[in-house]
Parts: sequence; structure tokens; C-alpha cells
Amino acid sequence: MLALLKKEINTFFASPIGYLVIAIFLVLNGLFLWLFKGEFNVLNYGFADLSSFFLLAPWILIFLIPAVTMRSFSDEKKQGTMELLLTKPISKLNIVLGKYLGSFILILIALLPTLIYVYTVYNLGNPVGNLDFGSTLGSYFGLLFLVAAYTAIGIFTSTLSENQIVAFIIAVFICFIFFIGFEGIADFTSSNFIDQLGMSAHYKSMSRGVIDTRDLVYFLSITALFLLLTKLNITKEN
Repeated sequence: MLALLKKEINTFFASPIGYLVIAIFLVLNGLFLWLFKGEFNVLNYGFADLSSFFLLAPWILIFLIPAVTMRSFSDEKKQGTMELLLTKPISKLNIVLGKYLGSFILILIALLPTLIYVYTVYNLGNPVGNLDFGSTLGSYFGLLFLVAAYTAIGIFTSTLSENQIVAFIIAVFICFIFFIGFEGIADFTSSNFIDQLGMSAHYKSMSRGVIDTRDLVYFLSITALFLLLTKLNITKEN
């Protein structure tokens, strides 16, 4: 699995994909948070916190992560190397985990530079240091679990078609449904149960700085479910 993981990461950074993903994520966040006027602009927000970033990031990642994962298995199918990959002396679960962790680590690398935002807002506070670290830490924690779930969905959809664009569109759709779709249905039906099926409710809960085991179990369950579906799908290829 480690060899496959290294291969995935090297593939990302041997081509412009890895650098492009990191650059797009940082540029889009930078423009909305510091340059463009509007509700996401930190300087116009009036409070020394990063709530704007944590509201914006899931929407950028809902497109960016599928763009990263769409090639994972689709490319193997298109190039005809899927059968060769499945015959290697490595379990199908490890193949899935290798592909998954490669994409997940790339997104984590893209998130690391955003820690500069924390330092900047920390110094912009009046007095300096007037920043709710509990909420900020909880929000980052929630974002990591959201990334984990998005990535698992993206890896799964890449097994559905050898066409990367099709895999991308399906991944965006599923991520959208899970993040905001259930919340929209819950608002329409006034059902708290349906609301709890969506990622948004659990992400918002963690963003308040309170780490609830129900939120952790939810994200881990979604991630595990789509990784299992991925394993089942590639098993059919053999």
C-alpha cells in the first residue's frame, strides 16, 4: 500500500495537477477572504475570527476534491492498466486505501498554508490575540473530516466510469447532496432526522468547538461506506 501511496503522490507532483490544486484553493480563498468585498471578506467582517473561511472552504472543496480524485480509477480504466493493478500482490482494500490516502494527503497539503490566516487574524484582533482558538481548532477538525468524506466519495465515483469528466460530475453531485441537500429537504419538511443525515449539520456542530462523538461517527461512517463501495466496485472488475 505504501508503494501505491508514494506512486499516487509522485504522480500528482510530477505533473501540474498537485501544484494547480494547491494554487487554485489558496487563490480562491485569498480572493474571497481578503480582496473581494462581501460577506466572506475577513477585513469587512468586524470580528477577529475565521468563520468566513470555514463557510467558504466546503464549497470550494466540493469542486476541487472531485477534480483531484476523478482520475484515480478512471485513468486506470482508460489506459487499460486496471487489470494489471488488480493482479498485483496487494489486497483490493489496500489498493483503495493507497489511492484514497494519496488524494487525501494532497488536500491536506493544500490546507496547511491556510494556517497563515490564523496568524493574520490573531494579529488583527483588538487586542492582539483576541481569537477563539477553541472554535478555530474545532472548525479545522471538522474540515479535515469533511475532506475525508469528500475524498472517499470522489474515489468511489472514479470507479463508475473511465470518463474523468463523468466521474467529476457525479462526485460533485453526491458531495452537494450530502453537504447541503439533506439540509434543504429538512428545512422543507421540518425534519431534524433528515437534517442529521447531511454533512452540514455535523460540520457546523464541530465548528462550534464542541467535538461530539456522534459527529465523528457520522463522518467516519460516510468515509468507510464509500471506501467499501469502491472496493466492491473494483472487485467486479476482476
